Amino acid sequence: MLENQVIQSVGFRNIKEDGKVTGFQFRVRIPYYRGIFLCQLRPGSLFVDGKKFEKDQIIWNVNGKDHTAEEMVSDRETHWAVTEPAVIKVKLDGGLEQGFHDLKFGFCFTSSYMPPIMQENLDPDQDPPFIMPEFGHHIHTRRMLIV
Repeated sequence: MLENQVIQSVGFRNIKEDGKVTGFQFRVRIPYYRGIFLCQLRPGSLFVDGKKFEKDQIIWNVNGKDHTAEEMVSDRETHWAVTEPAVIKVKLDGGLEQGFHDLKFGFCFTSSYMPPIMQENLDPDQDPPFIMPEFGHHIHTRRMLIV
């Protein structure tokens, strides 16, 4: 079952590959009742404890498949359903230390029935002048724990 918050508490952990910690991951849900195709998604930056992670350090895992921000721009086939969380994977040698971490993550997406004037200047790293959280047009924050 998904939590109400966009950043989910379940799934926040370090990633190990071949016995080495290569990064960390967390899960997010889409706050839009219809889901979206990846080409509609506008991924933003991630801040963990004030440190910025750029889009090229972030992999979106949707439906079990990894996607870069660049790949998602033209992906008109993959649909992110409202019932399935995406796993956000972040490259970071050594991962995160055990303990609490403050995450700040923005993303937004276009919607077919919203006027283009309302969508043309969407910036996933900035809150818009009008608040429409059901369309993901805001910044998500959450304090998380890695054990």
